[in-house]
Amino acid sequence: MGANRTGAWRAAALAALAALCLGAATGASAALFEDDEARRAILDLRQKVEAQRLASERQAEELRRANEDAGGQLRRSLLELQTQIESLRGELARLTGQNEQLMRDISELQRRQKDMAQGMDDRLRKVEPSQVQVDGREFIADPTEAREFEAALAAFRKGEFAAAQTGFGQFIQRYPQSGFRPTALFWLGNAQYANRDYRGAIGNFRALLAAAPTHPRAPEALLSVANCQIELKDSPGARRTLDELVKAYPQSEAAVAARERLARLR
Repeated sequence: MGANRTGAWRAAALAALAALCLGAATGASAALFEDDEARRAILDLRQKVEAQRLASERQAEELRRANEDAGGQLRRSLLELQTQIESLRGELARLTGQNEQLMRDISELQRRQKDMAQGMDDRLRKVEPSQVQVDGREFIADPTEAREFEAALAAFRKGEFAAAQTGFGQFIQRYPQSGFRPTALFWLGNAQYANRDYRGAIGNFRALLAAAPTHPRAPEALLSVANCQIELKDSPGARRTLDELVKAYPQSEAAVAARERLARLR
């Protein structure tokens, strides 16, 4: 009986020990399984981190290359733009030079045209009749006619009375219908007076009065007739001429001088 209890206890003890060993083995197996899972999780995590790192590095490299490419493209664009600007500056300078040359050419052309027009006008004036004004009277005269009259008048003004007398005499013969004729008769008479040709002077002064009694030189012509008569010692004739002057042209300056001389002659 005692032996049976002892055997049962031993069996129970062995069973308990077996159960304890089994539990320990099961726990060890479970712990071992949990460590493997953790290691696999850690490896997976490391792989993911490494993959993300590599992807980040690739992105960074791609971004760096893109920036480099963009920078290079920008530099090339800036260089091209600078080249275009320099080209445009050169073209602008060339066009400016062409424009300045064109303006000079136009100015020169305009000057030549003006000179040609002036030359044409001068030639036309030399051959075409034109309107002139002498002693307050306007009329049409041939250029040659006007030049000959001016030449004779210039000789008189220089005191070349013989040349003036010849010039005016020839002018009156050559242009008997000229608008210059009354004035030419007046200066011809004065040239003759200066040359002491008093009778010839009287004839030309009277010719002026007969042809143009309203001519502005008419009062002076009558006064000159009286002067010639005085030089010829013809006082009665001079008084008659001075009276004629005062009556015909009472408001003229010549009439004032005539009155003074009449007072001396009487």
